[in-house]
Amino acid sequence: MFLEPHFKGQRSGWIEVICGSMFSGKTEELIRRLKRAKIANQKVEIFKPKVDTRYDDAKVVSHDANSILSVPIEHSSKLLELTDGINVIGIDEAQFFDGELPEVCQQLALRGNRVIIAGLDMDYKGKPFGPMPNLLAVAEYITKVHAICQHCGNLATHSYRISNEGETVVLGEKDRYEARCRTCYHMGNILNLKVAEEKKEEKITNQQTLL
Repeated sequence: MFLEPHFKGQRSGWIEVICGSMFSGKTEELIRRLKRAKIANQKVEIFKPKVDTRYDDAKVVSHDANSILSVPIEHSSKLLELTDGINVIGIDEAQFFDGELPEVCQQLALRGNRVIIAGLDMDYKGKPFGPMPNLLAVAEYITKVHAICQHCGNLATHSYRISNEGETVVLGEKDRYEARCRTCYHMGNILNLKVAEEKKEEKITNQQTLL
């Protein structure tokens, strides 16, 4: 479990990044850290990209249905305008933000803010996603969380898209994505066909049993 760093003397700002695949608990961990800061009477604000409306227009919501009220913004530059007097700044779904986010986060850290960022490190093609690689490069603290592969039960590091869209940014949950380990991810549609065949055989078996 991540424990907040302590500094003697003048408080220093820093950047924390929580990354991983879909269904790995990134937002859950972000919410946990922000709630701990609130309990410590620190002034906390969380932001998310305006494009992310999957669960709620304003709230940041984890897959486990934990939520925290957030401020949706269109561009990372807004963070500099909206965080006066804030101690801890949370940013969810960072992969959807513009390329200026890493520089903005560094400015916030230099102002003495603790900046906590959560986002997908790879897109559905297994490539670095949006500003995430640059955020990982400048962060003081990085936490990589893992999901469980839905096919073999090993640690999952990839988000596999099971729908047919070709765009990089496609909002969705279990209707469009699966968490997969490296091996199952590279097996691609072979696994989908295998699952479909197993379900078909199970249905036939059940029908025969009823007869």
